[in-house]
Amino acid sequence: MLMTGFAGFLGLLKIVLMALAAFGLFDAAFRREDAFRAADKQTKVFWLVILAIALIVSYLFHFLSFLPIIGAIASIVYIVDVRPAVKQVSGGGGGGGRRGGSSSDGPYGPYNGGR
Repeated sequence: MLMTGFAGFLGLLKIVLMALAAFGLFDAAFRREDAFRAADKQTKVFWLVILAIALIVSYLFHFLSFLPIIGAIASIVYIVDVRPAVKQVSGGGGGGGRRGGSSSDGPYGPYNGGR
């Protein structure tokens, strides 16, 4: 009985790790290449390869081996560190609208009509 519950928990953990890696992979796939360089992070191709390997490893291997744990760490690093930096550089604020500022704001601050 106890082993069945533990196997169910590990199965759920495996699904969570696969979802984490898949989210990071799809997010990295839709980000611009130059945003990675501007944020002073590794290249887009590097993160795509790392996250794809993390997804494959988390699918193929049991969670208690070390490869899925390394993949989980790579996915967490992307989501916690790389994604916010790339998002900030590329201007991806989310929400679809402007956040603060006015319609007369330029790229370097408010436009004051040449005064």
